[in-house]
Amino acid sequence: MPQSPAIQLEAFLAKFAPAMAAQIRACRAAMRKRFPTANELVYDNYNFFVIGYCPTEVPSDCRISLSANSKGINLNLMYGPKLPDPHKLLQGSGSLNRFVRLQHAADLNKPEVKALLTAAAAQTLPPFAKSGAGKLIIRSVSKKQRPRK
Repeated sequence: MPQSPAIQLEAFLAKFAPAMAAQIRACRAAMRKRFPTANELVYDNYNFFVIGYCPTEVPSDCRISLSANSKGINLNLMYGPKLPDPHKLLQGSGSLNRFVRLQHAADLNKPEVKALLTAAAAQTLPPFAKSGAGKLIIRSVSKKQRPRK
C-alpha cells in the first residue's frame, strides 16, 4: 500500500539536518496559515526540496513556493520581476523567478515580505479559493539527489 502524502513528506524532511527540517516545517506552517486553500505541490528534486502553493493541481498555476537545500530556505515568486519590491528583497536575475532568502520562518511575517506575498497572490490565476482546504500532493521524487545535510 502506498504511503500517505503526509508520511512521504516527513520522509523527505528526515533527509535534512534536524534544525533545517524544523525550519522547513515552521515555514510550511506559516505558508499554510497564509494560504489555507492552496494545494501544496511537493517535489523532492535533485537540487532542491520544493513545496509550491497553488490554487489548482496544475504545476504551471503555481506562483509561490518554498525551496530548501542543505544551505537554507528560499521563498520563490514566479513573475517576481513584475512585483513591486520597494525594499529590494527580491534576489536573482532570471526572467521569471525571483526569491527571498529566509533566515527564519518569522521572516514570512515581516510586512515587506507579506506585501510581496500579497502581490504574488494577486497575480495568481486562477485565484486562490476563498474557502475550503488545500491538499498535500506529492508531484515528483528524483532518485538521485544532492545531500540534504
